[in-house]
Amino acid sequence: MSQFAVHATPGSPYARAVMAALEEKGADWRLAALKPGTSRQPEHLARHPFGRMPVLDHGEFRLYETQAILRYLDRVLPSPALTPADPKAAARMDQVMNIVDWYLFQGCGNIITFQRIVRPMLFGRPTDEAAVYEAMPRAQVVFGELARLLGNADWFGGDSVSLADLMAAPHFDFFAQTPEWPALTAGRANLVNWLARAENRASLKATTWARVKEMAAAG
Repeated sequence: MSQFAVHATPGSPYARAVMAALEEKGADWRLAALKPGTSRQPEHLARHPFGRMPVLDHGEFRLYETQAILRYLDRVLPSPALTPADPKAAARMDQVMNIVDWYLFQGCGNIITFQRIVRPMLFGRPTDEAAVYEAMPRAQVVFGELARLLGNADWFGGDSVSLADLMAAPHFDFFAQTPEWPALTAGRANLVNWLARAENRASLKATTWARVKEMAAAG
């Protein structure tokens, strides 16, 4: 049996961050797939009382909340390190991870990418254009600040990929599939180039929505 199990629905950007981290570490892991719409059912609520994902099982140890899981993996699987050694770079990593949670996803991704991708694909319902329009000013602020923080660096933690990059990239991958992407990245080529670098990593290639759906189908 695999050392780690990730309970999640294919397509979850938060689950993808955890799976990408496991791939970066070369860990032995498996997907414990949840069917869409089942995260609020008793079986999953027993794992995560707030009905979110992912949940990580490591032997008898169970953990939820993506940031906690990512930091745990970086402690129990210390090589290669995904946290910068420099305190300032590590603090920047932490800052970006919180921006992803509180600003990139909340009020932006959970509206724009949900309306453009998840709602039509999983629920067969049309995009609420008014909701997307209302979210765009917030998204512009977030993209502008992340572009500023990245600057001329290759990664959000500096010279090497970090937990922040693995956490942010799955969300950006969704945004890149929307018609809002050109407006959000206009004058922010550093974000476009950063995403291309991230998506070229084996860990991100191994955890695309299509690949994770294949894992779920294989059981």
